[in-house]
Amino acid sequence: MLLSMTTALAAHGSVTKTAFGTAPDGTAVDLYTLKSEGIEASIMTYGARVVSIKTPDRDGKVANVVLGYSALDGYVADKSTYFGAIVGRYGNRIAFGKFSIDGHQYQVPTNNNANSLHGGTVGFDRLVWQGKAITDGVEMTLVSKDGDQGYPGTLTVHVRYTVHHGALRIDYVESTDKPTVVNLTNHSYFNLAGDGTSTILNDEVMLPADKYTPVDAGLIPTGVLAPVEGTPFDFRKATAIGARIHDDNEQLKIAGGYDHNWVLRGNNGEVKTAARVYDSNSGRVLTVTTTEPGVQFYTGNFLDGTKYGAVQEGHAKNTGLCLETQHFPDSPNHPAFPTTELKPGEMRHSTTTFTFSTHAK
Repeated sequence: MLLSMTTALAAHGSVTKTAFGTAPDGTAVDLYTLKSEGIEASIMTYGARVVSIKTPDRDGKVANVVLGYSALDGYVADKSTYFGAIVGRYGNRIAFGKFSIDGHQYQVPTNNNANSLHGGTVGFDRLVWQGKAITDGVEMTLVSKDGDQGYPGTLTVHVRYTVHHGALRIDYVESTDKPTVVNLTNHSYFNLAGDGTSTILNDEVMLPADKYTPVDAGLIPTGVLAPVEGTPFDFRKATAIGARIHDDNEQLKIAGGYDHNWVLRGNNGEVKTAARVYDSNSGRVLTVTTTEPGVQFYTGNFLDGTKYGAVQEGHAKNTGLCLETQHFPDSPNHPAFPTTELKPGEMRHSTTTFTFSTHAK
């Protein structure tokens, strides 16, 4: 039987802490459930992961709109999808796992063919964070020691999840004692139908971006900021995901669909709209705002139905979409991209908000 502790931290919301199992190294894992008007979000300390987000559809029926597993063992066994996790130190890819800072070259693990993905073989998604209930949410803290996965500097990370009026807000704060690179993001897969099984290809997506970063065969940016005009990457007007995903386009073929970074309008550090998603069947609308310069739109191309955990749960291709607000992939190797370097004495802060609403038929 699970012991739970509920703390009413605000008149309009609550935070509940529940035991959620034990990590492979024996560390206890906790689940924090955040409730506010129009939203309930559950976050666990293993990977600081979003386990569920429950919101109503246009008829008021509440359902979970993110993919994941019903128990911890599914997340531990699944080493490829990163469901709901905070990924780092470097979300997305670094070419050949190599980068230089102040003339010194660093090598980090290559775990995605020849490249490094989402921090390496033991990224932040595989670690147990320290959780602390706060007003309307939970603060997750992780200290990554100097040399962790080959990255320089002891990095201290605080990630705050809070809920308010149908929105889940994520605030990131990072500091270091040596120059390093960092690019944190959340890797939730959204399925606005709320059933976790239907395709997201009929969802309409709007991405207010005039350019994107094309990739090579290893999904590493070429360095070009290419216009979306006249390509299947033009989502400046709401368009069904599946409308052009099978077009005869080299970039789509490389990724097996969409798995690219869009260059958002507006200045880095300013709040801007990153995406809007609409599911016509449920009426649910997801609006993403961020202070980050880019968003990785990924259509679950590598989901393959593999089943994990004692209850054998799996997720099929294109049953979830990711909107990973971020700095650009492989930025340490592209001086023209917004820098991901963090220096001692600096405090980096970024914010992303996922707001849920409904649209009438």
